[in-house]
Amino acid sequence: MTSTLAWAIFVIGAVAGTLNTIGVVASALGWYEYYPPGEKGWKFYSLWGLSHVLNVSLLALAYLEWGTLGLPGWTFSTGLVLFIFGYAIAIAAGHDLGFHETTGRAGELRTGGWYRFSRNPQYVGYILATVGYILWTDAVLVVPLAGIYLLWWFVFPFAEEPWLREQYGEPYEQYAQRIPRYIGSETVRALGKRGDDAQQQTQG
Repeated sequence: MTSTLAWAIFVIGAVAGTLNTIGVVASALGWYEYYPPGEKGWKFYSLWGLSHVLNVSLLALAYLEWGTLGLPGWTFSTGLVLFIFGYAIAIAAGHDLGFHETTGRAGELRTGGWYRFSRNPQYVGYILATVGYILWTDAVLVVPLAGIYLLWWFVFPFAEEPWLREQYGEPYEQYAQRIPRYIGSETVRALGKRGDDAQQQTQG
């Protein structure tokens, strides 16, 4: 049975996540400029403050509600692998992008590293990590809160792209035409080329 504490934490996380979602969706639809914040200001602190509240809620609920969903045993190991693998991709891609840009502030256009495979490799990684977290924790109240994050990973690019076009102009347009938003045929070709290059270096 879900405790009162778990429900309280869930409500706090849900409110924080919903407030951010409203801002992000409004940005994606062009109604209001909330995300990306562009610089440190109230939008920046609101976005990341609410995100941290949601993060803490997810961690607390994983502890309090662990195993309450009743998933099959194999999902534990599968979820853990997905979580680690996805999070590793997101961290590596974040390193390529840089901390400044990762937090939604203006900086340089990055098209190398992980960004030659996808325009949003961090989100691809976080999608895997979020699904993995749901399977791994097997917690009932984690599912809807993690679902908020899944929504963000799919909506964030649509809120960011108008801002990126305004910031970087034609170089970004050319990049966007060449590299998929998430993953696609160009991702496969780039990965294949990377593998061929690595093989040639080994043989050399």
